[in-house]
Formats: sequence, structure tokens, C-alpha cells
Amino acid sequence: MTPDAPARRDETHRTALVNDPKVRRIALQALLIILLSFAAYSAVKNVATNLANQRISSGFGFLSQTAGFGISQALIPWSETMTYARAYMVGLVNTMLVSAVAILLSTIFGFAVGIARLAPNFIISQLARWYVELVRNLPLLFQILFWYLAILAAMPPPRSALNILGSVFLSQRGLTLPQPVIQPGAAILGVAALAVLAAAVMIVRWSRLRRERTGFGMPRRVSLGLSALAIASLVAVFLLAGAPLQLDAPQQGRFNLSGGVTMMPEFAAFAIALTFYSAANIGEIVRAGIQGVGKGQTEAGRSLGLRAGSILRLITIPQAMRIIIPMLTSMYLNIVKNSSLGVSIGYPDLVSVGGTILNNTGQAIEVIAMWMATYLTISIATSLFMNWYNARIALVSR
Repeated sequence: MTPDAPARRDETHRTALVNDPKVRRIALQALLIILLSFAAYSAVKNVATNLANQRISSGFGFLSQTAGFGISQALIPWSETMTYARAYMVGLVNTMLVSAVAILLSTIFGFAVGIARLAPNFIISQLARWYVELVRNLPLLFQILFWYLAILAAMPPPRSALNILGSVFLSQRGLTLPQPVIQPGAAILGVAALAVLAAAVMIVRWSRLRRERTGFGMPRRVSLGLSALAIASLVAVFLLAGAPLQLDAPQQGRFNLSGGVTMMPEFAAFAIALTFYSAANIGEIVRAGIQGVGKGQTEAGRSLGLRAGSILRLITIPQAMRIIIPMLTSMYLNIVKNSSLGVSIGYPDLVSVGGTILNNTGQAIEVIAMWMATYLTISIATSLFMNWYNARIALVSR
């Protein structure tokens, strides 16, 4: 063996080590982590320096300070003497309310629009088509401003408020509804309602399993009888508990309305605009899902003598849901994120209340971090629920 043989072996080993894909991958990842860590450290140091120069203290201690400002719509108790944390919760509840209303209504209306797009009736299908084309191609902010101005212009003053069913009033101040007032004994009614709900879930599950085994579900008269029994049980518990849930009906005075709870016109305009805009997109999702189901399924239903409505309800829609749900999840996330546009018309949502907190305290980084964490949490929770539902309706090979 020549004296320079060990040197050649070491050089060959180093060359193989450098050309090893695994080694290069680990080295590149380590370099990326170092660069990201340096960038994060530089950003944090820069922010800390700027805050110190402006004499702004960092941290979330400001949340325990007194807010000192009013909020026009609060679904939970609120006064100006409460803290910034409470104000943030009021904005969060308002955001959740308008998001939930828009998701519910846009889903119902969107399914109707999607089915109408495929209707054999020419007028219905064209009306649905032009509705989708018009609404989807107009900016959401423009629609919010349109509904806001249209609703405010059409509303009368409180002394001339429109009376609906004797206890609902519509005026420039918004929609005034009877307010539920919880009395002692409401816990008993709540427990009874949960028990009835649990029994209904068990009965539905039993009926589904029976249908899978025998092909026969629960007879219609039996299901109607059980429903009537459940309602009668809740009414009996309600009366025996001393009517623990009462309504504070609004009263129309000479110049103003008293009592009840008032939903702002900003809420109504925002909810309507968000619902109609989202329903147009959901309608296209539903149409695509229905068209994704093979025509042979519809023909098989016709050969069994089923009507068009029964085919749609029992065959087409259940299969289309597996196509609809993933896209519907993205639409629900967009609704939650679009709820931040309520600040454009003065609706006291999360962004509006948070902006007021930011202006009063100067804690820009903390408030922005709270916004990010809140919307991220809502989006993740929505995605987890929709993914769970998608997994439940997915086809399972046996």
C-alpha cells in the first residue's frame, strides 16, 4: 500500500459526505433555521427599541384597565367602567353573531340558488343565474354600503316605527325584539331540554341502524308521536318550573321605544350583504357538486319510480355533499374573515372595538396579535368541525 492511500481515502470520504443528499438537506435546513432565527431576533430587538424610544410599555397588562368608551351593540353586559378585555369580548361576540347568522342563512339560500340553477324551468334557472353573476362580480364592500344606505333611508324614526306582530318594531335605530329574561328555575328547564335532545339523538341513531339492517326505518306516525311527546314534556317542565323564561316586550312611547333588545341597522345591513354575497358563491359550489354526481344515479332513481324531489333529497344531494363539503369549508372561513368589513359602516365588531382599544392605549402589536390569534382560532375550529363532518359522511369501504 502506498503512503498516500489514507489521504485518498479521507478525500473520497469527504467528497461522498458533501454529495450525500441527506447531509445537504440537513445542512440547508439548519442554515434556514439560523437565518429565520436571526430575522426574528432582529425584528423583536427593533420593535423593543422603538417602543422604548416612544415610551410605550409592552405586554397585555392594559387589558385590565378601564375602557372608558361606549359600544353601540353589546349582547353581553357592558358599561364604560368595564375593562378593555371585556370590550374585546363584546366585539368578539358581535363578530361571532354576524358570522353565525350569515353562515346559516347563506347556506340555506345558497342551496336553494344552486338547485334553482339546474331547474328545468327556464325562468327560475335564469333568475338564479343572473343573481349569481351579478352578486359574485360586485365587491362585497360595495354591497355592504348599498344595503346600509338603502336600509337606513327606508326606516322611519322611533316614534313612527313599523309595528310587526305587536311586539317587534323596525325604525332608524334598528330592529327591536322582545328580550328573553331568565328567571329562577331555568336550570331545570335546561336540563330537561338536554335530556330530550339526548333522547332524540339516540332514537335517530337507532332508527338509522334499523334501516341499515332491515331496510325499514321508523314509521312516520311513530316519529310524529314522539315529537309531540317531547314538545309536551318540555311544556310541562316549563309550567312546573314556574315559567322561568319570560319575554320583555318592547313598548312604543311618544318619542322613543322602551324595553326589549335592539339590533342595530348596521348589523342588519351587514348580515344581509354578507348573506347574499356568500349565498351566490355557495350556490355555485352546490351546482358543481350536483353536476359531479353521475347521471346514472338520477336515471336509477327514475326507474324506481321516485319523483324529482325525492331523487334530489335521497340520492343526488347525499352524494353531492362529498364534493360540496370541502369547498363549503373554505366558504365558511371566508365568511368569518369577511366579517371584519363591518367596521366600514360602524358595526362594533372585533376589528372596530380592537381599533378603538389600539387608539386609546397605543398597544398596536398586542392588539394585532390578539386579532391574529382570534381569527386563527375561529378558522381552525371551523375547519376541524367541517373536517369531522366530512369524515362522517365519507364513503367507507367494507
